[in-house]
This record gives sequence, structure tokens and C-alpha cells, in this order.
Amino acid sequence: MPHDLVPAGATPGPWAPPLAAPAPRALCTDCGLSRTALAKACGRACQFLRPDHAALEARVHGRSRDPARPDEAHFGPFRRMFRAALKPARPGAQWTGIATRLGERLLETGAVDAVLAMAADPEDRWKPVPVLVTRAEDMAACRGMKMGFAPLLALLEPAARAGHRRLAIIGIPCQVHALRAIEAELGLERLYVIGTPCSDNTTTEMFHRFLDLLDPDPASITYLEFRADYHVELRHADGRVREIPFLQLPISRLPPDFFPLTCRTCVDYTNVLADITVGYMGGTGAQWLTVRNDRGEELLALITPEVALSAPASAGKRAGAVKGFLANTDRAAGGLPLRRMPGFLRPLVGWLMPRIGPRGLEFARARVEMKAVETVLFLRHQAPRRLRSMVPPHVWRLVAPYGLTPRDGEAGRPARGRADPPGPQPAQAETPRTTAVPTG
Repeated sequence: MPHDLVPAGATPGPWAPPLAAPAPRALCTDCGLSRTALAKACGRACQFLRPDHAALEARVHGRSRDPARPDEAHFGPFRRMFRAALKPARPGAQWTGIATRLGERLLETGAVDAVLAMAADPEDRWKPVPVLVTRAEDMAACRGMKMGFAPLLALLEPAARAGHRRLAIIGIPCQVHALRAIEAELGLERLYVIGTPCSDNTTTEMFHRFLDLLDPDPASITYLEFRADYHVELRHADGRVREIPFLQLPISRLPPDFFPLTCRTCVDYTNVLADITVGYMGGTGAQWLTVRNDRGEELLALITPEVALSAPASAGKRAGAVKGFLANTDRAAGGLPLRRMPGFLRPLVGWLMPRIGPRGLEFARARVEMKAVETVLFLRHQAPRRLRSMVPPHVWRLVAPYGLTPRDGEAGRPARGRADPPGPQPAQAETPRTTAVPTG
């Protein structure tokens, strides 16, 4: 077994224990819950069944999102928001390494016994492997981007057997939603949740097909990032760096099932149930830090001396980008080919987008609205009976400015945490499809 993914008590390093097989589930991203003794809780814990986002927000943060507060309609409840960067950036991190540094600090200070996170499979740098980390120095193995689904919550049982009662978890939205739904049953003394945004995840195997289309030598790619300046950055083992405009990506050549229906219908891009969300879309070239509650404030305080913080920027207007996305997504959801931009226009539009398109928080708002649009359209076409239970009132408010309103039988009753009926609200959103993934 590789030295950096080892059983407890063996050579030091993150522990990747053997896990049970997943129970068969429809619309499942394998968060790991079905692999545990709490498998029967999937029906009430899964965000793809009958989620009650407002009630969980109120339980975790003391209140649900308030559409009257700037940006909460899009990003969920929060106290403070920053553009942030560790100084210096940590080697091997996808951005500057804030998420894994938070895990290190929690272990260094003794605030937690263990951190549940993702390391890379020793045989495939892109494949995530759930690991249990008990030494601060081992968090370095969790830095960097991984792409795919991984059963993080299955580690709750080996953590409990090892006697760990104070935990931190670094997870993506579908993992965090299920965690919050069962949190009260875990008997933990302390839990810190560091969330990363996620959008349009796919399997590791599918991701390799994407890499094959990007470069004739995909094995040489060591780093990939969808940047907020409308480019994908690739780094290669020989030191080469390539920047590909979004409009030049081979998205139309991907198979129709590249993005599963779960990810196309996820309404929690910003990981609103985390104590602190660490992303990049609203960071304008740095990281985007959203502090949501008291525990999030504790986490930020752990790294305040070593992180540069500033107010997030926002520029451009998102409405045109979201409308264009809506038109193309409606065709795709209905099985029609996408409308492709003429080749001669692509370089011009690619040059214009970073200059006049939505940037910073406006870029993030656009992405949230696009995910809301995508959820409604794909459910209408592929699983219409699920609209009533899967689409919460705040999502209907986000799509209303673009002419999407609930048809008969599509809107469920208002969530318990808030009694607002679906209806138009001031719009606020982000841009083109990106593949956001678990990162360290």
C-alpha cells in the first residue's frame, strides 16, 4: 500500500480505510452515507430527494437566507465575505491552499482529533480518495484538484471506531447536505465544516475523456483550473502552461451523460450549509471566502495572521450571459444540439468576455443563476415529477427574472424554515459552464 495512504498505526500519513460497497440509489453522487449503518437515512438526508434547505440553514446558521440582504438570495446565509489569499501560497495547492491550511491549523491547535478530506489516488492524480488525517503535516497530501465522486461520509464510522469525537470535514455540497441532516445523530463533541463550491462534477473516468480532448498528451497535464477570467489553465509536467478560452473548449464533443442528472440539478453551488465556504468564482483571481456562522469565524481566526483579506470586487452585467445559457440549456435538456457560435466570432468574444462580461461577485451570481436555470429545465425534461420536491422556493425566485415560473404542480409548499412563496425577486448572478470540483 502506498506510504501516504495507510492504515491507522502503520507508516504515518493519511488513512484510507477500506469501505463498504454503496447501496444502490437513484440520483446518487455516493456521498458515502449509504455505505454506513445510517444508510436508511438517505431518504431524508439526500439533497436530491426531498431537501428542506431553509430548515437546515436555520438549524446550522440560526436563520435561513434572507432575500432582502444583498447576495443571500444567491449565496445563502453569511456574515462576511472576502477575497483572500494565503501568504505564501502553499505548494501543490489548487489556489493558495486555504482549505487545507484550515485543516492543518485545527490539528495543530488540538481543536479536532481528525480531518476528513480527499487525497489523490496513488495510481491516478485526478481520482479523489477519502482519507482521515490526524497529523497536521499530512494535510499537504490533500492539496490540489481531484475530479470525481468519492464517499467522504463513509469515513464517519472508522473515525468513530478510532475514538475521534471532534472532527473537521472538507466537503462538497452534496456531502455537506447529508452530513448536516444526520449531524445530531453522530454524537460528536465538535464539528467544523469547511465547504468548497461544486458545479457539474463528473466521474473520474469521464474526466479523463475531457483531458483526452484537451491535449494530445493528457498524461502530462498536472494542473487544470477553470479560471474566473474565462480561461482554463493547464500546466504540464515539462513546465509548459496553456490557457484555453472557455469558448474554445470541446464541450460539444463530450457525451450527453458527461454531467449526470444529479449535478445538472444541484441547487447548492455555494455550499451554504458549511461553516465557511472556500472557493474562487467570486475571488477575482484570488480565493473567495464566505464566513457563515460562529464556527466559520473561529476557522478564519485560525489563519488570519497569514491570509491577505480584501473586499470582493464585482463588475459587468450577467443578464445577457444567463439568457444565452438558458436558451442553449433548454435545447440540450430537450435533446437538441446546442447552437454553436460561428468560429470567426469566437476569438473576438473570447477577448471581450474577460473585459466586459460579469466578473467577481457578478460572475458568481451568474453561475448560481445558471445552475438554478439548469435545474428547472433538466428536471422538466427528464424528471418532471421531481420538480415539486427538489426545487426550493429560493430557486424559483432566482429564475423568475428570466421567465421561468412554476407550472401547475411544479412548486411544492414553502419550506418550513421560511414561509416565502416563490415569486420574482431582484436578479443577481454569474457565467459560462465550468467544472468546479473538490479542491484542497
